[in-house]
Formats: sequence, structure tokens, C-alpha cells
Amino acid sequence: MGSGPGLACDLTLNSALPRELQSLYQDQALIRRILAESRTIAIVGLSPDPQKASHFVATYLDYAGYEVIPVNPNHQEVLGKRSYPTLADVPLQVDLVDVFRPSSECVAVARDAVEVGATAIWLQLRVINVEAGELARGAALGVVMDRCIKMEHGRYNGSMHWVGMNTGIITAKRGRRWY
Repeated sequence: MGSGPGLACDLTLNSALPRELQSLYQDQALIRRILAESRTIAIVGLSPDPQKASHFVATYLDYAGYEVIPVNPNHQEVLGKRSYPTLADVPLQVDLVDVFRPSSECVAVARDAVEVGATAIWLQLRVINVEAGELARGAALGVVMDRCIKMEHGRYNGSMHWVGMNTGIITAKRGRRWY
């Protein structure tokens, strides 16, 4: 048994992003910084359906202490919170824009994230758009692509290894804060 990829519970196996782009859009230091510094997360495409990944992730992030702001033009309320039709309609400063939309819509979302002054944009697992990433990076936003924010949060706060996931992080500490 080698120590490289191949373990079924290895988080790195989840990415469909080409290996040459993983170091650019899945940088661990950037992910940790975004998770540590973000307080307000606008979730574009947040669904009121509890069976949808966006709903599950938003519930988790809300529980973890982030201010979650639904952005979905088809619903007035999600998770008991007012839902806004666009990022431009959100009256608060947005730190992070988390995207649960098709890859083809990401360039427009990246433009909106830049316009509202977000500090980072996060394209969820299997959401890949290099043009959107380049646009956001060109405006000095942190960019994470093809990663699940819930899984990454769990990786760095220590809870993923409790359920048998290979987080790639070795520590003997059970932490209060992971950043």
C-alpha cells in the first residue's frame, strides 16, 4: 500500500479540475485564509430544498457561525433568511461568494462578486470555469474552484477525520480554533 492517492476516503480524489490547475485554484493556504477571514458568505443558487447540496452546506455554515446570505431570484426566503435576487441587491458587505450555479454562469457571478467588493469567490465541487477564476484573480479576489466549502471547513476544523476521512492533516491536537 502506497501513501499516494488511491484511498477511497481521500478528499483530494473529489476534484475534477485538471492537476495543473489544482495548485492554482485549490491552494491550502488560501483556503485556510478564506475560511478564517470570511464572516459573511453570500450563497448564489441557495435552494430551499433540504435535499440539495446548497441547502445542506448553508445549514452547516450557518451552524459554524458564518452569516449566510441566500442569493436566489426564485425565492423570497431560504433557511428563514431573506433571499436576494442578485449579489448587487445584498445590503451587507459580502466577504465570500459561494457559487452553486452551473459552470456556464460563473463568469457573470465572478463579475458581480468583483462589483460588490467581495474578497473571495468559491466555486463548489464540480463547478469549474477558468475564465471566471482568471477574472476574479485579476481583480485580486481569492479563488477556490471545484472544492466543497463544507468539506474544506471540516478538514481544517478537525471534524472530517472523526468520520474516517483522510484529510491530509496530521495533528495530535484537538483544536479550539484551526486557523
